[in-house]
Amino acid sequence: MKLVWSPENASDAYIDTVRSCKSYKESGVSEFLSATAAGWNARLIVETWSRGDPIATSVGLAVAATHTCGRHVCIVPDEQSKSEYVSAMREVVTSEVTEVVVVGESVENAVEEFPGVDFMVVDSKHRDFVRTLRFAKLSNNGAVLVCKNATQGAMSGFKWPDVLKRGTRVVRSVILPVGSGLDIAHVGASGSHQRGDSRKRTSRWIRHVDHLSGEEHLFRR
Repeated sequence: MKLVWSPENASDAYIDTVRSCKSYKESGVSEFLSATAAGWNARLIVETWSRGDPIATSVGLAVAATHTCGRHVCIVPDEQSKSEYVSAMREVVTSEVTEVVVVGESVENAVEEFPGVDFMVVDSKHRDFVRTLRFAKLSNNGAVLVCKNATQGAMSGFKWPDVLKRGTRVVRSVILPVGSGLDIAHVGASGSHQRGDSRKRTSRWIRHVDHLSGEEHLFRR
């Protein structure tokens, strides 16, 4: 299976996020990510957040999760961040789709608790953003990964294949001028490249003779 785009989910999530985030000003980041997560029917949405960060993106991702009947998990560095996050979210989001997890001393353990991630948002301002991406257990059906603040100095020399687990296939990536930049990567479904290799091994030559000219042609299939 692969990620399948749903324009209806994307549109509904976008509109609901506009309504929920009307008091925030984040250059459309929350609306864009909400529509993207919902449009890809993300069932497990994971993000990182720290004290002082804007909350609008989290609101948008929570809205997306309600439209996909999925889970929204926010990973925070400490209990103070958790308290501030929960308090801010309660003022805007009424559903209980969001789960807050404290990293503590090991980001690896926190991320690995959630296998099957199909949409992840990290912030390049957070020092552990690369480790968070590297240890994420992505969905076998493919995933969309987003790095916020892509124009920041921490992103200098950043390349998706260098930070993901070996064997992870990046189908495409793009940097969008939304907010302070969004670096987005689409990771392919597990095993898709192996199936491609299999087709190559079973390819064969086909002989065709043109009955009018008598010419013989060979095609590889």
